[in-house]
Amino acid sequence: MKTDKPDKAETKAGPAADRRAARRVKETVIRGIAVSPGIAIGPVFDTTEPPAEAPRRSIAETAVDAEKQRLAAAVAASRKQVAKLKMRLGVLPEEAQEELEPLLDAYAMMLGDSRLIRGARKRIESNLLAAETAVADEADAIAEVILSAKDDDKAGLRRRAGEVREIARRLTRNLTQNPFRSFKDVPEGAILVAEEVTPADAALLDPARILGVATEEGGADGHTAIMLRALGIPAVLGVHGLTEAARRGDQMVLDGAAGTIALHPTPATLAWAKDQVGVYARERTKLAKLRRLPSITTDGEEVELQANMEIPAELPLIAQAGAQGIGLLRTEFLFMNREDLPDEDAQVAAYAPIVEAMAGDPITIRVLDWGGEKEMEALAAGVPAHTSTNPALGLRGIRMLLKRPELLEAQFAAILRVAGKAPEGAVRVLLPMVTIPTEVKAAREIYDRVARRLRRRGEKLPEKLPELGAMIETPGAALAADAIALEADFFAIGTNDLAMYTLAVDRGDAEVAHLYDPLHPAVLRLMQFATEAALRLRMPVSVCGEMGGNPRLVPLLLGLGIRCLSMNASAIPRVKQAVRSLDIGDCARFARRVMEQSDPARIRELVDGFATGVTERG
Repeated sequence: MKTDKPDKAETKAGPAADRRAARRVKETVIRGIAVSPGIAIGPVFDTTEPPAEAPRRSIAETAVDAEKQRLAAAVAASRKQVAKLKMRLGVLPEEAQEELEPLLDAYAMMLGDSRLIRGARKRIESNLLAAETAVADEADAIAEVILSAKDDDKAGLRRRAGEVREIARRLTRNLTQNPFRSFKDVPEGAILVAEEVTPADAALLDPARILGVATEEGGADGHTAIMLRALGIPAVLGVHGLTEAARRGDQMVLDGAAGTIALHPTPATLAWAKDQVGVYARERTKLAKLRRLPSITTDGEEVELQANMEIPAELPLIAQAGAQGIGLLRTEFLFMNREDLPDEDAQVAAYAPIVEAMAGDPITIRVLDWGGEKEMEALAAGVPAHTSTNPALGLRGIRMLLKRPELLEAQFAAILRVAGKAPEGAVRVLLPMVTIPTEVKAAREIYDRVARRLRRRGEKLPEKLPELGAMIETPGAALAADAIALEADFFAIGTNDLAMYTLAVDRGDAEVAHLYDPLHPAVLRLMQFATEAALRLRMPVSVCGEMGGNPRLVPLLLGLGIRCLSMNASAIPRVKQAVRSLDIGDCARFARRVMEQSDPARIRELVDGFATGVTERG
């Protein structure tokens, strides 16, 4: 952050000099990542924090016990700090409480007998490392394993890695006695500017005092971003060069929806911003009311809006968004960062609270979607070493589960037991990476066999077993959808992987990411083929990829015949708003027009044009 050093002109005394200096200050607009919508107008207040780092240090063998005691003391201090943060929850808005409480619970678990703490102790003993070095090395190793997973939900992976690193930073501060940042001095009505704001920092922010937040680091999908949205604080993160450009006291206009900040705004910019404050307040009130309104089109067609869920901590956000169930519950969280496999009872203990919290709303549980590229220690033994240069085309999803049926049997058993205590039809089971009908058939044979075994054991199961569905996420599955539909009970179209496999594009590869386009006519035709195959058999079909959470694409999806969309919970209010402004007949005609096109650019024009027209009519 620059200091307030006067330039030569400013050293000359007198009001005329001050006016000349003021005229030289021009509005500067800097772009970042739109994180939390809203407009903030106020002076900059910068805050810095000493880095949570320590030089690498080795120890003598005789110091091992003392170093382990230092680690234990840091763990105890960190647990007390997390407990204090939890006590503060009562003064935060309800939405922020619902987001932060599960996160603090996760922090507390990591400060227990977790892999992080066990690994740090082991590094102290085996590698003769100082406690802070051992913590940093173990956290880096765990984060690297998490981030290397070839999972659709990159945002979820980054959040999990961030949780580990956040606890490591807290332990390092306590080990090195570096102070934590304080926000007590932030004046009321200021915009907080910092290099980074952690989720724990966000918990200390007072929305009544701080108008906005802008940082150099961070992104739209991290816990900090989620917290700032829950607090209702407009925010722009990932603003490169921010701390060099902004000085304490500078006037700033922050647009959290556009991802821009304007330093030294002109009178015209200030007038626009003040007008937008009122517009946003009215829009927020309108979206909040949608939570209790049905998701129904103008001509009376009901559209089911469900949430994707990766970890149990997301449950409060799902409830807050007004989701009509969980359309995709990923179960990989049960297998990550552990040395042993979760047995049937452990999985029951994980699924039961989720099913109970949803209170009869439908839940679709996808069984383990693991490939040899994902580093899961508990699965490494017994699975053939992955030597393929392209893991996405290797032993993953249902292929791997059929190779190791004991994994599938344990998951099926746990899901069936939980379903036995839920309302009839509340739980469904989803198979990942299906490409041929025989995979569904083989999985169903295992499913039925497990159900018979559980009944002989005296377990309470639903009279009618939960439906068994197939993910449609490859061109092969889409083109064989009519045959797969004879074996499956429902379809869930995973648009992220479907686009990736159809276009042979890895979105994570910067060289080809620009070629990834879910509106490519080949992708849309495969979706249409799969949807029509399901509808011919009156079989449920949903979309659970990113397309489902994009309000601009809702008219096209409804026009193709989709009536169930599953998405990130935060997307539900705006998607519901779009649904309630649409007529199914208009959507069908629009979809027919789109499907006649062969140029992706023309398709995007049509989509944007239709969405704009709906917005204007609404």
